[in-house]
Amino acid sequence: MSPQKPTNLIYTGVAGTGKTYRLLQIAQQYTDYLPRINDKDLLGQLLQELSWRDVVCLIFLDFKSKKQDLVKVPEVVSHEFFVSKAAQNAREKNLSNTAWSVLQMHTPASSQTVSYKNRASQAYFDKDNSGAWYLLPESMDLLSNLAQQLAEFQQAQRENNSQNQEFRQQRFSMVSFHQAYGYEEFVEGIRPVMAASNQLNNSPSQMSYAIQDGAFLKLCQRAANDPDQRYAMLIDEINRANVSRVFGELLSLIEPDKRAGMTNAMTVNLAYSGRTFSVPANVDIYATMNTQDHSLAPLDMALRRRFRFIDCPPQPELLPILYLNQDSEAVNSETFNSKTANPAEPLYSTENFYSTETIDLARLLTGLNNRITQTLGAEAQLGHAFLWSVDSIEQLQTALIEQIIPQLAQAAAGQVTILQYIFQDEQPPLSAQFIQDSQALINNDANNSVNPNSPNQLFAGHQSFLGQSISSGSYKINADLLDNSAEFTKPFVYQRLY
Repeated sequence: MSPQKPTNLIYTGVAGTGKTYRLLQIAQQYTDYLPRINDKDLLGQLLQELSWRDVVCLIFLDFKSKKQDLVKVPEVVSHEFFVSKAAQNAREKNLSNTAWSVLQMHTPASSQTVSYKNRASQAYFDKDNSGAWYLLPESMDLLSNLAQQLAEFQQAQRENNSQNQEFRQQRFSMVSFHQAYGYEEFVEGIRPVMAASNQLNNSPSQMSYAIQDGAFLKLCQRAANDPDQRYAMLIDEINRANVSRVFGELLSLIEPDKRAGMTNAMTVNLAYSGRTFSVPANVDIYATMNTQDHSLAPLDMALRRRFRFIDCPPQPELLPILYLNQDSEAVNSETFNSKTANPAEPLYSTENFYSTETIDLARLLTGLNNRITQTLGAEAQLGHAFLWSVDSIEQLQTALIEQIIPQLAQAAAGQVTILQYIFQDEQPPLSAQFIQDSQALINNDANNSVNPNSPNQLFAGHQSFLGQSISSGSYKINADLLDNSAEFTKPFVYQRLY
């Protein structure tokens, strides 16, 4: 659990280093797993404060929600609401009489099927000629609160039944910042509110505007009402928004010593509502920040001073070794060591461990990142998550084609020489290169297509001119890599990336 002193912490690093995963792990620390409430207890809570009239009305609303408008007395008496209410009141006898009494007492004086002297002032039910009862349409507005309670009970019952043995109570709120995210979503703002339409009068829904609390303000209010527990605000990609604008006047309040109850506690008047507000001391703030995207503005110094920063570098040592023989499996070095009965006498020698039938993803990522750092800088490195789920040569090819190469091509502005250096493509023949120069491919095709004895020789000069006119800066992913064919079915091609 988080320390009593407020925590303001940002995890920084390049993409794919597990920053968001850390937030999800932190969320578990702010989650309480409580014993599941069974349906009997839920029903007892619903009926505890209800009168017999309310219970009978609730039964009719329940039938109505299931598209049954006409109900007979035996159905009322056998309904779980009626049975549960009788058990609460320790009633076992004359239950049918109770149902009849409630129904008849709350019928209109104009009823053609019910003759009853001691009618209540408010009518809810009437009976048709077949002996079935129904709710009066004009009583529905009076039953709106009961209908709401029924809807909440049915929702709680569905959620309860969808869980196994426990349910979670979350003491955190998680948001993802983006360029359009603002103070109004995070703290408070004026937002449109749709009023419910009146079905009886067929009037349309009305839209109005009201000040509504944002994610951080709601969390702070929960924390203030529960000072013995710690709460957390989890922010993914904090530098994707204009952070100073999002926090607004709360920028000073989030400092640990400025929290409510602390030595230098501060309060402010919120921008829209004017309410006085201070950030509770039991609210922790965790965030992630991608240092790789240069299109994002860096955090200003005022905000940076209010957070601690933890760097999250790539961890290639977490990646497995791919075994490509028929009975292979992807294992890491820890698994390898566990296979040795005696460390002094390994089951597999180091030579076999790094055999031609393996691809060491840790060494592959390390090699790529070393060359990326040399050419593009440390902030262009690849995180281990890019290869985290790879357990076959086909998945490795997919990761390279769909994620790694496009990202590096963007970072290198498509410069072929840089990409070929990163992928060790300077020495291998054109057919074995991961990244091919489009100009070299054109020249190669032109050379292969020219036959000195062919009349097409007349056009050789034209082809040469056409090839020179095409920019040599464009790159192409090897078609054999795309097709999982030729050299790219063999492990040594990927071992070249170490």
